[in-house]
Amino acid sequence: MADPFAGTTLATSTESGDAPSAGESWETPASKAHEPEIARRLRAQNARLSQLAGGLAHEIRNPLSTLSLNLDLLAEDFQEAETPRERRAGQRIARLKHETRRLHDILENFLRFARLQDLRLEAANLNVVVEELCDFYEPQASTRGIVVRTHFDPELPLVPLDSNIFKQAVLNLMLNAEHAMPEGGELIMTTRRDGDSVVLEVIDTGVGMSDDVRTKIFDPFYSTRKGGSGLGLPTTRNIVEGHGGAIEAQSVPNKGSRFTIRLPSIAD
Repeated sequence: MADPFAGTTLATSTESGDAPSAGESWETPASKAHEPEIARRLRAQNARLSQLAGGLAHEIRNPLSTLSLNLDLLAEDFQEAETPRERRAGQRIARLKHETRRLHDILENFLRFARLQDLRLEAANLNVVVEELCDFYEPQASTRGIVVRTHFDPELPLVPLDSNIFKQAVLNLMLNAEHAMPEGGELIMTTRRDGDSVVLEVIDTGVGMSDDVRTKIFDPFYSTRKGGSGLGLPTTRNIVEGHGGAIEAQSVPNKGSRFTIRLPSIAD
């Protein structure tokens, strides 16, 4: 299937969520990708946030672990419930255990969002990194009726990447696409060169998003999916911007979405 956005003009999302008026150009971090000061400021901000997150985690983890342990012990006491009252108590304990696990997951997701560790940047071939990720994800995609297609520019310059961390960012986009295609569809991964930047596009043929939703998807804790943490896409943005890059989102309801990542390339 062809690119679902071919011939379609769409507004792109910015950090504030506002689209430029007619005649204005998009001003994104990608246009300043070679200014290392951006990456330094982002790392400094993330370091402060990481310190706060670590303190928060310490204050929450210990009582949460104690609560979880005591619920496990209580659940053992009611494993052989005989009376209706005991069975109701066992059911309530099971619900409480579920909620403590959910709180633990929220905490871990928040820490992943906040703690963008020091990146270990090395010259990398983006095509190879994305191809490895597609190979890893494809078995899961096939069970959900999703066909993964790749269109790579063979002449890409190298980019400075912490490949393992960057894979987390792209995997978040792929899983987001999966959730947008509950009946299956196509996930299209493309790379190309654009001036001094290298561009990765993650395109899905899913349900798409309204403009109102699209302008909020990078806000922490915002999610349209039941049970979603609302931290996957904000984490992706943190990682991309930590690499001196930028990410934009385009979408058409009932047609699909396209996420575009721009990264600075290493001079030839």
